Amino acid sequence: MTSLSDRFWMPFTPNRRFRQDPRLFVSADGMHYRTAAGREVLDSLAGLWCVNAGHGQRAISHAIGRQAERLDFVSSFQMGHPDAFELADRLVELTPGDLNHVFFCNSGSEAVDTALKIARAYHFVRGEGSRRRFISRIGGYHGVGWGGVSVSGIGRHRRAFGPALEVDHLRIPYDRSQSAFSRGQPPRGAEYAEELTQLIGLHDASSIAAVIVEPVIGSGGVYPPPVGYLDRLREICSAHGILLIFDEVITAFGRLGTAFACEALGVIPDIVTCAKGMTNGAVPMGAVFVREPVFAAFMSGAERQIELFHGYTYSAHPLACAAALAALDVYRDQKIFARARALAPAWETAVHSLRDEPFVADIRNVGVLAAIDLTPLPGEPAARGTACGQSCFDAGVLVRTSSDTILLSPPLIAEAKHVDQMITTISRALRALK
Repeated sequence: MTSLSDRFWMPFTPNRRFRQDPRLFVSADGMHYRTAAGREVLDSLAGLWCVNAGHGQRAISHAIGRQAERLDFVSSFQMGHPDAFELADRLVELTPGDLNHVFFCNSGSEAVDTALKIARAYHFVRGEGSRRRFISRIGGYHGVGWGGVSVSGIGRHRRAFGPALEVDHLRIPYDRSQSAFSRGQPPRGAEYAEELTQLIGLHDASSIAAVIVEPVIGSGGVYPPPVGYLDRLREICSAHGILLIFDEVITAFGRLGTAFACEALGVIPDIVTCAKGMTNGAVPMGAVFVREPVFAAFMSGAERQIELFHGYTYSAHPLACAAALAALDVYRDQKIFARARALAPAWETAVHSLRDEPFVADIRNVGVLAAIDLTPLPGEPAARGTACGQSCFDAGVLVRTSSDTILLSPPLIAEAKHVDQMITTISRALRALK
C-alpha cells in the first residue's frame, strides 16, 4: 500500500504511529467492516457508539440520495423545509414526559454546547442571570466544544486548552470495593448524589444553571447509575430551580432498549442531548430536546423577535433530516429497540463470562453496553489495553480501548454468533497478555 501523507490531521489519533500501521476500511455491511485486502472485521463499537441498526442500511442511503437530488440545502434561519418539521414531530413521539420541543444541530458536541447555552439563557430570560455555573461528573465526556470541554470530567481532554466555564464535578457514583462485577445498575451508590447538595451549599443555588450528566457514563468507562442515584439528582435539582441535562449522545436510540435512556431509567430531565444513532451514523446530526416550561420561557416576548440567538448553518440540513427520518423507519420496521431488549440478558451473561480471565479487574454492563477493566501492567499504564485491542483487531474483531479498559457497544442487530466471536476473541487476547 502507498504510504499515507501527513496532510490529514486525524482526530483523537497518534497520527505518526497510525501512518506506520494504518487501519483503513473501504466498505461496511451489517456487523462488519471490510479492508482493502478484503478482510472482514467484526464491529463491536457500532462505528463509534452510533451505527445502532448496523452498517449499510439501504433505506437510509437511498433516502439521502433522493434528498440530495431534490433539495441539497436550505438554511433554517427564518426559512426551512417540510422534513425538518416532520422529523421534529416524529422524534417528540419517542420522547418521554413533556420533552416536546427539539433544536437541531450537527453533532453531539454541538448538542451539548447548545444545551448549556439554552440553560443559561433560560435563567437569563427569567431574570436569574446570575445562574452561570454548571455541575457535571468526573469521568463524563461531553464532546469537544468549549462548553463540552468545560464540563468534561476527563482530564486529558481539558488540560491543553486553558480556562473554561465555571464548573464543579461530582464523583463517579461507583465504588469498586462494593460494586465490582455488578450487573446492570449497581444496587449501592445512590448516596453519591448528596454531593450535589454540598456543592449547592458551597456556591448557592442562585449561581448554578444546570447539572449535566450522562445517564450512563460512556467513553469514561461505562458506569451505569446506581439504583436511585438519578432520581435523587432530579429531586435536588427540582428543589433548587436547577435544570437537569441528560447527555444521551451515546444512550439514545436503543442502547438501553428504549428510544431514550431516561425512559428506561425512569427519570425525566429538563433537557436531553442526542446525536450518533439519530441517523444511524450515516450523516452528522444532533438535537436538543427541552421540556415545556423551558421552551415556554423563551416564547413570552413579542412574536416578531428572535427568541434564541443561536444556531448553525447546517441545523436541520435536508440530507441529515432525510437520513434521520429513514433511520426512524428502520428502527421501527426492524424492531431495533426490541431486539436490544431481547439481546441484553444474553449480552450481560456473555461479557461477565470473562470475569476469571487473566488481568480482568472489573466488568460493568447495562443495556447493550459493557466495559472490561484490566489490571495495568506495572509502570506501563494502557499497555495491556492497547495490546489487547491490537490482538483483537488482528483476529478480526474491532474493539475500543481507553487506557486499560475495553469498551463494547455493538450494533443492536448483533446475533449470538457475533457476541460469541467478540467474547472468544477477547478471551484469547487476554490469555496472550503479559
